[in-house]
Amino acid sequence: MAPDRPRRASGKSEAAAPTAAQSARFDDQAIRTLGVPGPALMENAGRQAALLVQHLYPRGRVTGLAGAGNNGGDALVCLRALAAWGRDVSAVIVGRRPDPDPTLHGWDLPSARFEAGFSEESGDLAGLLAGAAVVVDGLLGTGARGAPRPAHAQVVEAANAAPAPVVALDAPSGADCTTGDMPGACIEAEVTVAFGAPKLGTLLHPARRRCGRIVAVEIGLPPEEEAWARLVTPEWVSRRLPRRAPATHKNAVGALAVVAGSAMPGAATLAARTAFRCGAGLVRVCSAAPGTELIAALPEAIFVSADEEEAVRAAVESSAAVAAGPGLGTGPQAARVLQWAMAARGDRTAALDADALTLLAEGAAGGLAALDAGGRVAVTPHPGEMARLTGATVPDVQRDRIGAARALADEGGVIVVLKGAPTVVAAPGGDLLVSTCEMPSDLAVAGAGDVLTGALAGFLAQGASAFEAAGLALGATDRAAAMLDLGPSLSPSDIVDALPPALAAPAPSAPRLPFPFVVFDQLPPR
Repeated sequence: MAPDRPRRASGKSEAAAPTAAQSARFDDQAIRTLGVPGPALMENAGRQAALLVQHLYPRGRVTGLAGAGNNGGDALVCLRALAAWGRDVSAVIVGRRPDPDPTLHGWDLPSARFEAGFSEESGDLAGLLAGAAVVVDGLLGTGARGAPRPAHAQVVEAANAAPAPVVALDAPSGADCTTGDMPGACIEAEVTVAFGAPKLGTLLHPARRRCGRIVAVEIGLPPEEEAWARLVTPEWVSRRLPRRAPATHKNAVGALAVVAGSAMPGAATLAARTAFRCGAGLVRVCSAAPGTELIAALPEAIFVSADEEEAVRAAVESSAAVAAGPGLGTGPQAARVLQWAMAARGDRTAALDADALTLLAEGAAGGLAALDAGGRVAVTPHPGEMARLTGATVPDVQRDRIGAARALADEGGVIVVLKGAPTVVAAPGGDLLVSTCEMPSDLAVAGAGDVLTGALAGFLAQGASAFEAAGLALGATDRAAAMLDLGPSLSPSDIVDALPPALAAPAPSAPRLPFPFVVFDQLPPR
């Protein structure tokens, strides 16, 4: 039933987000198997960080916090490069490092060795940080687990108390690079410079709040592994947008059935309007009579009365994809309509949201397990709906959003779009997409979910897989909201109206930073 149309190549150069373990394995493979020199990677990382520090904070002394591991080496390379360019620099060494340190290439930088409670060379820690215009955090690497040790915790707290902004290398010290947890003291960075790719945990709350702006830089690593989580960036979207053939018609472009309710006609209207804006050629809205409001608001759509099973089945069977849930209701009649639609679905792709998820959690249409989804059905729960679908509590879901999404995807054979900050998309088998929306709080408004469902279903109708359609829907709606930049004044209708320019030019016209080695740049979420 999917329309036949040309598609863009997906490409290989796309932003990814490894866990701490994936990043460590990849670095080891690059060094041991592929022969990439470890010192060269450290040199590239430190110098790229130095270039960013010099660009963003061009004046004043730079004080680096250097731990015993590779992250500390990156910080020292950064300081050495800045010193060679004429900057005033100093270092605070925490833990054991060689003396002289080979990363300094013979440069004698002002430094103090710090242990918990005191500093050997120069008084208390506050004094070491006084007068710094910017602090570079290289205390703990991506593999750090648990709360920082006392000496590191004391340095972290002093850096947070100092007036200078902090630039964290790879991740703020104290943040878990896999889960986003902060089990103890954690650096509060204004900018985080990620080497190769942003680490998954830095994109997840609560750690995301401590990362500030995340800038990932290329340092000479080979291409990322396909198993890593991928980031839904404007570039990711532009490579996958469906393209219409020159000679086509509305059914070949993609027909969609939206199974909704008349008690909340606005939800159905938003979903159907969005599907049209995302390229669907024909939309049938199945809703209980009367449909006067829907017909008036959606002159482009075909209204189908959901009072009769035969009409609902015919609408679904005549479409390439189906969306169910917006304003559907949760009563007995709504459950019957959902049952009719799912029985007629066959192997068509589907997007299920809102009331449809509540009904499935209550066992309507046989429940989620009866859908025989096979990766062709996308569910879009918020944390409360996710808790109902899985029997968990909302705090359980929020504690491990990625784990919860992956578990439901594997158990139900569905694509799970777990809404939140950030929204994540999990597929059976472990594939993962992560939203890069910079303004998730702007989308905290009733009706935004109906827009997301309509976008997802619109891309399904055009032949996108459920996994890619979910990513396209996230990227398109996020981009539309970003282009409007209305803050709390944003309404779902605003997003719908902004979709055409967002889809016409989804990638930014110019980079924010004038460096070709910057591969990802995300401002702090608001």
